[in-house]
Amino acid sequence: MPYYVYILKSLKDGTFYKGFTTDYKKRLEQHNRGESTFTSSKLPWILVFVEEMPDKRTALIREKNLKKADLKRIEAIIISEKNILNKL
Repeated sequence: MPYYVYILKSLKDGTFYKGFTTDYKKRLEQHNRGESTFTSSKLPWILVFVEEMPDKRTALIREKNLKKADLKRIEAIIISEKNILNKL
């Protein structure tokens, strides 16, 4: 089963949130319904990055790596070829 690492951007204040899931569309809906404590105060959110990972372990490592990234690196990742949203 593939996992997805994703980055959300708050339309309220422009901050980014990084996470992983097996269903990124459903997860975005959950964030926008306020079901996540951390993101509920910064609604609404848009999906700006999604990367497919082969397994949970790889997704966790990638998510951890993204959480350490600075703004310049996050912006570069969003426009990179790894972002499957750029292929839709």
